[in-house]
Amino acid sequence: MTMLHQAAKMGFPLMNLVRFKGVSILEQLHLEEKLLRTSSENWCIINDGTNIPTIVMGISGKPSELIEVGPVLQDHVPVIKRFTGGGTVIVDSGTIFVTLICNKDDVPGVKPYPRSIMSWSGLLYSEVFQGIGGFQLRENDYVFGDKKFGGNAQCIIKSRWIHHTSFLWDFDNRNMAYLKLPARAPKYRSARKHTEFVCRMKEYMPRSIFIERTLKALESHFSVKPVNLDAVDGLHSIRYVSSTRLLLRRELEDARASLLESRVLGS
Repeated sequence: MTMLHQAAKMGFPLMNLVRFKGVSILEQLHLEEKLLRTSSENWCIINDGTNIPTIVMGISGKPSELIEVGPVLQDHVPVIKRFTGGGTVIVDSGTIFVTLICNKDDVPGVKPYPRSIMSWSGLLYSEVFQGIGGFQLRENDYVFGDKKFGGNAQCIIKSRWIHHTSFLWDFDNRNMAYLKLPARAPKYRSARKHTEFVCRMKEYMPRSIFIERTLKALESHFSVKPVNLDAVDGLHSIRYVSSTRLLLRRELEDARASLLESRVLGS
């Protein structure tokens, strides 16, 4: 009997699984927000890489504080403000995205609060990384030892929540230069620059094995059902206001101008 059949027999809640490869992170975030706000089912989205390097900020993020606006403008790097909280990341083809959208009543023992959701997710991924690299959940990050490889963000609404993660299977050191050292950073970072603070998952686990283990871990909590995008067609008619958006070039230029002005006034 397969794990899927065992899960269904045990009465585990159903989780729809959607898998992508190379879908734009903007498209993915729009889909996630739609599913969170308009669906009543549990969803897992796995996107194996995004084709265009893109900066993604949390909903309250300010470009002037979090990114090197001049180089970002010069190199035409897209900047997105997503609907969830959390920090700022730059993602590309080396990033693996795993998103969990759940009804709060379908995850026993997990309260609809960030700390409770993070604790549960840490246990879930401890199954995935069992015996590998000193894995742990550390100040809302997934780390091997003292180096981060997974960044998390969440959004909680009345009866549902989303927990999504950007896993750094690989990255280009040059892209990390677009990110500033944030004013609010976890203590264990110890003011390390990005290239000293993060590590590559590929040094610890093959890409396909990570996805395989993640699905296996989910099957110990849910009855996982692979679906395609046709399954969400019925949601198109439901209206909602999306909070996720691509920042306009004018907004980034305004952020650069305000930075220059503040430097002049401070000199």
